[in-house]
Amino acid sequence: MRLQKYLAHAGVCSRRKAEEHILSGRVKVNQIIVTELGTKIDLEKDKIFFNNKAIILKQESPKIYIALNKPVDYVSSCSRQNSKIVLDLVDIDERVYPVGRLDKDSKGLLLLTNDGDLHNKLSHPSFNHEKEYIVTTIYPISETGLENMAQGIVIDNVITRKAKVKRLSKNKFNIVLKQGKNRQIRKMVEKIGNKVDTLKRIRIANINLANLEEGKWRYLTHKEIKQLTN
Repeated sequence: MRLQKYLAHAGVCSRRKAEEHILSGRVKVNQIIVTELGTKIDLEKDKIFFNNKAIILKQESPKIYIALNKPVDYVSSCSRQNSKIVLDLVDIDERVYPVGRLDKDSKGLLLLTNDGDLHNKLSHPSFNHEKEYIVTTIYPISETGLENMAQGIVIDNVITRKAKVKRLSKNKFNIVLKQGKNRQIRKMVEKIGNKVDTLKRIRIANINLANLEEGKWRYLTHKEIKQLTN
């Protein structure tokens, strides 16, 4: 295992910060200062020190929680099928996987994690978490169309749950769902005689996209993780 990865897994700091600590001479391997990035260590033989304090790697892999601003044309999948996948955008060694999906033609907030319990929790309809989107349409939307989407529309012989819908302009609206059927918003818009031009997810539960740049990602904060996992 690389030294900076060891420090990150041990909870000392992020991998990038670990690289800074290594370069500044604050890390020792077997009491010898190591300043070369990418140095590999033997987990069974080597002893690692940070600021002269022994660092012990926990047996359990650390839980990772990531927010990604997915661009259009990326698939929310771990398996590559002649498509660009969201994992191409997340440059970490640990294996994470998307929570739910955001279709190829849509953009915005996508969560990735290696926490199986949270994945199951967020993916299950009973969790009742909100997902918020901003949608623009090809044609202007009528008030009746917005009201119908808010009250529920029959899709695939099942009526959608009630949603919060707010007009933003003549062909743009904000919608908050508590379910996530396949391409649900696109199908709802088609049912009212219109077509989606752009679809962007800006929130999942308590996690907001905010000013995260398209194609970029960040780790969730401790506060966000606590609110999400409780």
